[in-house]
Amino acid sequence: MTKVQTGLVIEFYSNSCLVRTKEHDIPCIGIKDVVVGDQVNIEIIQDSKKIRGVILSKEPRKSSLRKKENSKSKVIAANLSHVGILFTPQPKTTSEFIDKWILTTILSDIKPFIVCNKIDLEHDELYERNLSVYEKLDIEIIKISAKKELNTNNLINFLKEKCVLFVGNSGAGKSTITSLLTGKKIKTNSLSNNQGMHTTSISTLYQTKNDISIIDSPGVRDLPISGWNKDEILFGFQEIYKQSKKCKFNDCNHINNKECAVLDHLSNGEIDESRYNNFIKFRDSDNCE
Repeated sequence: MTKVQTGLVIEFYSNSCLVRTKEHDIPCIGIKDVVVGDQVNIEIIQDSKKIRGVILSKEPRKSSLRKKENSKSKVIAANLSHVGILFTPQPKTTSEFIDKWILTTILSDIKPFIVCNKIDLEHDELYERNLSVYEKLDIEIIKISAKKELNTNNLINFLKEKCVLFVGNSGAGKSTITSLLTGKKIKTNSLSNNQGMHTTSISTLYQTKNDISIIDSPGVRDLPISGWNKDEILFGFQEIYKQSKKCKFNDCNHINNKECAVLDHLSNGEIDESRYNNFIKFRDSDNCE
């Protein structure tokens, strides 16, 4: 067996991880700041009992999904190509939740897309209105029912040769979707309202027969945006960012300045009011840098 090998981190625990090489899945210890999805170089240590490894280094990341809060930044997963944001009628998904995740993925160099799960359930006018907002943006929207297995081939075809992480509120169907795509049972605790909640405490990367990689990171739901600065938050709202370049004043606050292109496009409906309100809320929050 080659003593030094390259592999993929497929499971991460509190102080160790599991690395998949061409030949084996090898328990490893080593350098800090390694997360699921990282490509790493390991040195094999073989004793009389089992094969183990020590991580020597990690390869440069194509992307890093970061959770930023105040001055602290924590990488959740590495080398993702996409984040799937679950949008459901029950439990109801707010525009603030969706916009936080769109913002975070864009600033992490990852493509967001929206999964409308539970299309078999009844939905109200607010659901339709919120959905219409994102249908106008340059974001892929896939409508399915994971539980009823409706339109799931559309999701599978979209995700081929991609590495994805799904995010959603408790009970939105993240575990059901992951189980459907991987063929593995994702354990959940039943809640009183028939929703589910993760019981696992490790992050895992699943590789499917359809050449899809799925990173499942329990506990990743809502997230703060306090670590992003004002310019980053503006960039995270792409349709607002593009119009801001046309404002007369470089320091336009996009609230009450004259000749503001953002306000012009807000008034004619080209910028959605809920997106604009979330942008102002995120940008002007007390914790924003």
